[in-house]
This record gives sequence, structure tokens and C-alpha cells, in this order.
Amino acid sequence: MFKLTHKKVVITGGCSGIGKSIALTFLAQGAEIHVIDLKAPAEPLPADITLHVADITNIDSVQAIAHQLGSIDILVNNAGIPQIGNLEKTSPSDFQHIFDVNVKGAYHCMYAFIPGMIQQKSGVILNMASVAASVGIPDRFGYSMTKGAIKSMTQSVAKDYIHQGIRCNCISPGRVHTPFVDGFIAKNYPNNQEEMFAKLSATQPIGRMAQPQEIAHLALYLCSDEAAFITGCDYPIDGGFIYLNN
Repeated sequence: MFKLTHKKVVITGGCSGIGKSIALTFLAQGAEIHVIDLKAPAEPLPADITLHVADITNIDSVQAIAHQLGSIDILVNNAGIPQIGNLEKTSPSDFQHIFDVNVKGAYHCMYAFIPGMIQQKSGVILNMASVAASVGIPDRFGYSMTKGAIKSMTQSVAKDYIHQGIRCNCISPGRVHTPFVDGFIAKNYPNNQEEMFAKLSATQPIGRMAQPQEIAHLALYLCSDEAAFITGCDYPIDGGFIYLNN
């Protein structure tokens, strides 16, 4: 079950964290993996994974990769950035930057790769949303805006392309323990990192952050043929954050 043999996969933001776990998991299941990331990682990816260094906010760069690869079977829009602040503390430049990466980046990739899926009459798109798309989180105005957009775009694409054999779903993680999170805490809370890690962990009713591999397992299921009847859905994977925090 869950084999991806002969499947060509593109994963954005696949050099670290959740994206890297998805890439390694899909590789182990037989897929041909192509990662798009802004820069090469300090620790090289396995030789079986092809890295394309590109900025997903640049449509020409993304389309060049799509032209190079031709039709693909699976697109995972994982790349994203955070932003702290309520509406008043979100400057116009902050708003534009996070929109360009989190929303336009996903749009550019879908825009570039979906024609090939239409031509072959099959394909799977998996977008990375967040619990912030479904519930209010303090001081995450810009981030929540982008993840709400991802959730809505997912449903729209699923509806529009269902008869072309294309499925589109999204995952909404709670907090996941990645180098991304460690760097975020170190940058924003340098004097009380352990306290903030414990506080962020405790916001999940289950009492901890998720591990990237747990997100990758859900991604594998949703992108596999075993999930062929699933499209247009958002899947919280959040340790009870959305429904048990009342």
C-alpha cells in the first residue's frame, strides 16, 4: 500500500522540516523526487533527489522548471514563511512579502504544473495550510490570511478540475517541531527559548508539537492511490488544537 512507484513528484520547500520529511518519505515509496527551494541546504539532500534552486515568487523561474520536467504526477506546495503581528503591526511591505511567498508561490506552482496534469488526465495537488486558516491565533494576522487563502484555493481547484482527473487537498498542521520553529524561537525570544518552546508545545491539547514525519505520513496517504476518492478536503493534524481547545 501507499506505493508511489513511477510517480514524478515536485515538492516546494523540500530542503528542511516538513518538506524534507515528505521528500524522504515519498522517495522511500518509489517516487521520483524534485525539490524546489530558495537555496541549497547546508546538509545535502540524498543523491536520488533532484534539487532545483529557484524563487517560487518568480513565475518565470517556476515555469522554466515545469517546462524542464514536463508532466508530473504530484505537486506538494509546502514552502512558506511566518510573520508575527496583528493588523496594526503588519506593515504593507510585510503583508505583501508573506502574500507573495505563501499564496502567490503556491499559485505559481499550480499555474505552471496543472496544464500537464490536464493533458494526462490525472494528478494530485497537496497544499500546506495551517490551523490558522480555521481558528484565530493571536498576532498571526498576515500568516492566517495566507493560510486561509490556501484553504480556499484548494477547494476551488478541486472543484474546477475534478473532471480532469485532478485531486486537490490540503493539510492543516498545528505546531510542528522543525528547525524552522527552533530558529523562530531563537530569533523572537532569545532570552527565554526553553520557556517559549514549552509554552508553544502546551498549546496542543495532546501536550507536544508534531514531528515532521507525522505530517509526511498524512501527506503520503493523501497523495497515494489509496486516497483516490478524496478531493477538496482540509485535514487538520494538530494534536486536538482546533476542536479540543474550547
